[in-house]
Amino acid sequence: MAMRLFPSSPTPPIFQSPSAKASAAPFSIRLHRARAAAAFAAAAGEPGRDTAGYEEEAVGGVNEPFGRGMVEIARKVPLFEPARVDAAASGERPLPINLELWLYRAKVHTRKYEFSDAEKVLNKCILYWPEDGRPYVALGKLYSKQLRFDKARAAYERGCQATQGENPYIWQCWAVLERKGGNIRRARELFDAATVADTKHIAAWHGWAILEIKQGNIKKARNLLAKGLKYCGGNEYIYQTLALLEARAERFEQARTLFEQATQYNPKSCASWLAWAQIEIRAENYGMARKLFEKAVQASPKNRFSWHVWALFEVDQGSIDKARKLLKIGHAVNPRDPVILQSLALLEYNYSSANVARVLFRKASQIDPRHQPVWIAWGWMEWKEGNARTARTLYQRALSVNSTNECAARCLQAWGVLEQRAGNYTTARRLLRSSLSINSQSEVTWMTWAALEEEQGDQVRAEEIRNLYFQQRTEVVDDASWVMSFLDIIDPALDSVKKLLNIDQPSGPATQDNLKSTRETSNTAGFSGSPRAEGSDASDLANEDDKDSNETAEPPESDFNVDGFIRRRLGLDPGELDAVLEGSDPRAVVSKRRTQRLRRKPLPLFPVT
Repeated sequence: MAMRLFPSSPTPPIFQSPSAKASAAPFSIRLHRARAAAAFAAAAGEPGRDTAGYEEEAVGGVNEPFGRGMVEIARKVPLFEPARVDAAASGERPLPINLELWLYRAKVHTRKYEFSDAEKVLNKCILYWPEDGRPYVALGKLYSKQLRFDKARAAYERGCQATQGENPYIWQCWAVLERKGGNIRRARELFDAATVADTKHIAAWHGWAILEIKQGNIKKARNLLAKGLKYCGGNEYIYQTLALLEARAERFEQARTLFEQATQYNPKSCASWLAWAQIEIRAENYGMARKLFEKAVQASPKNRFSWHVWALFEVDQGSIDKARKLLKIGHAVNPRDPVILQSLALLEYNYSSANVARVLFRKASQIDPRHQPVWIAWGWMEWKEGNARTARTLYQRALSVNSTNECAARCLQAWGVLEQRAGNYTTARRLLRSSLSINSQSEVTWMTWAALEEEQGDQVRAEEIRNLYFQQRTEVVDDASWVMSFLDIIDPALDSVKKLLNIDQPSGPATQDNLKSTRETSNTAGFSGSPRAEGSDASDLANEDDKDSNETAEPPESDFNVDGFIRRRLGLDPGELDAVLEGSDPRAVVSKRRTQRLRRKPLPLFPVT
């Protein structure tokens, strides 16, 4: 049996007599030669040849009995030579810095869609560092991107076993996977396990609350968010979600207070500024909303949502030129985003010409052919222009990408309206029924179907369809009893947090805004008559016939200089925005700032022991 000798501590030297030294050296040499000759003969493929001759010849020279004894010893005693044993099994592993480098290398492979290479690197990390949870999390996400959900579950389960259930990140990622797969009960159990593993893991509390919100359990979600604040302290995502819940219940003063806390914890959070701006739009406080949009672009100048949502707001306010400029800036800093081009195309169609819109739609579809809202919006425009055949082709292209998601439901509903206007009532009913099979909560689809039956003179059937919608509709009811219980849940030692969340006494600039009677609008910042653009909740659309009646007085401009800001922070010339839009190649769009960056030095190679 081959062995590896690793002395724990150096042994003291043994002083021997000259005669012992003289006899010991030839003995070790003869023993080694005998075993080497035997091994060579066996490796040469000569099993029938007797190796005793080699051994006797090698160990002979002192006396024959002693030589024969050495032959027997040589056959039984193994040589002390390095054995080829796996380093991971023997306890040896590379330096810890290699784990960081390999995880980064796996991330790079994943970004380049080199999934097989990333999988090999992550498995190598797990082989040498089985107790680290990061390779399991990365491997599970890698499998999820490839829609190999069974493999992802196996990776997460293996990681939980290897870490003895003490890594909350693995539990939380596993819970998110189950939530996306529709296994709500299992997702709750996994979120619970993540909070047990680490009560200060804020992502688990927040993810669990989001699950309950989507299931309609608002009170449960509030309690989970309150526990997240209690155990983890202040967090921008917790405050932001709580503010959105307050806004849903039309408690705008409380929502402002919570948004103030979210932006104080992270002033660079573009999502918090944008969400706060949406609340001010609902409260008809448009001047404050514009200031919040300016804060959002200053916090994250290259964020595509900041420029996009601000432009939609300006469209709703009637500032078409300013909205067009903001969308062009958004495209210049995000040339691979089809949503901005889609909104710009709808704006050009409503206020310029259909030919300009077609060019922009074609460019957006070339950037991302699998982006369904682009095909749906393009089809809607062609239908409005009277090109029903082209519209059907574009709708079919959208459904070829995915026929089971929310975008497919909207596409089927729009296609059903097209067939209804064309007089194909049987086809229209089939399309509307298919849309409701995907999204049964769409009031627009139900009312469109009811209007179709009324148009055919079947009043009874139309009334049945309306009653069926109201019977199956899922309503989310929120109560105000949570307010006191939430403040009681927070740890009494956090007096400052209690003071900041004192709903009876709002602080900050929110006290000087007197709320008017709020109205629920389905179009807060969208283009009139166009399909909804994916990427923001502010892109819902109204009827195209009302676009001329939506002219509103433009609020006074602020002192924010957009041109100077993009020159200073983005390196863009305001006079060249049109040239950037017309000259960009959809198949190989490269940001101008990216080409101006200095080349990074290669990472140093660390030795592997």
